[in-house]
Amino acid sequence: MVAFLALWAASAAAANDIIEIAYLGVQTQRPPVLATLDRSPDDPGIAGAQTALAELNTAGVFLGQVYRLKTVTVPVGEDPLEAAEQLLDATRLLVLDAPAEVLTAIADLPAAQGALLFNTSSGDPSLRNDACRSNLLHTIPSTAMRTDALAQFFLSRRRTDFVMISGKHAIDQSYAASVRRSLQKFGLTLKAEKTWDFNAGMRRSAAAEMPLFTQDFGDYDTLIVADEVHDFGRYVMYNTWQARPVAGSEGLTPVTWSPVIEDWGAVQLQRRFEKLTGRGMTSGDYAAWAALRVIGEAVSRTGSADPLGLRDYILSDAFEIAGFKGRPLTFRTWNGQLRQPIALTHPRGLVASVPLEGFMHQTNALDTLGFDRPESTCALFR
Repeated sequence: MVAFLALWAASAAAANDIIEIAYLGVQTQRPPVLATLDRSPDDPGIAGAQTALAELNTAGVFLGQVYRLKTVTVPVGEDPLEAAEQLLDATRLLVLDAPAEVLTAIADLPAAQGALLFNTSSGDPSLRNDACRSNLLHTIPSTAMRTDALAQFFLSRRRTDFVMISGKHAIDQSYAASVRRSLQKFGLTLKAEKTWDFNAGMRRSAAAEMPLFTQDFGDYDTLIVADEVHDFGRYVMYNTWQARPVAGSEGLTPVTWSPVIEDWGAVQLQRRFEKLTGRGMTSGDYAAWAALRVIGEAVSRTGSADPLGLRDYILSDAFEIAGFKGRPLTFRTWNGQLRQPIALTHPRGLVASVPLEGFMHQTNALDTLGFDRPESTCALFR
């Protein structure tokens, strides 16, 4: 019977609707860091897209749909716009793993007008505000969503007094700015902050320096680390002058996805991903997986692969996807951001899924995270 179904699917493929999707990954130069223990996977994001592709084609057998995925990786120093234009010649559905400035440049290409693009890697707040683009949707949470999740948790645990150590890189400074915004939003106090600006040559002494570096903070509830390049953060926990919890980029960390998530049927997704890749699913993998599942859901519901028609449906009240996060996932119509809970984790477990009970919103509790409609300065989605 299984062999018959496989043969039938192969023979029917020519008569099926073929949906072409492209995935473009843009490699960036990482700054030098103190520790080189963490190794990024060779296929970040792409593996999540391939997992979703297998799921879509399994269902597509019964829906008369065949999904194809073209993947291109642009090495450091090469032109991502040229690669994007070539992919847009073949399909109007493009999943992107790229820095914010590359995302907006691709979205502004003449070839991208009338296309539907998905950001799966950049949490840059500007992409949801002044730098938003009407053809660019976001399946990765904004940095503001992640830091708001931390602030909600702090408030629920009655922690009100914080200090912060920030890295010197732009992405660290952006995260620190988001932390300040979130603490202020929820009525919490950042008492003091310092910048870790030592160079990568002091790896052996970083742990020894940390107690002295944090001594003048005095007393506080929690130390927040803004180290998104993962340079010095690993040396903070258990090395602070005061024995206090650490959160942010290290310690209690707000993430899109983690292998420690087991509720809401997440184990099924984790196992499918691990079977395909031999590793755990990362936040970038999940965002790419979600992008393809969004496309697949919209295509199956509308019966069309027209990008403008898909966009209209995706941003409508009728759209939602099940994302193994305990709540239906939908898009914000004012900036193209996928609403989703944020997981607060440590390397061995899930601490909480935010928004937490008691944090209310007039329409959707997920909009307590990130830029709500009155806060958004994106004019293209209104």
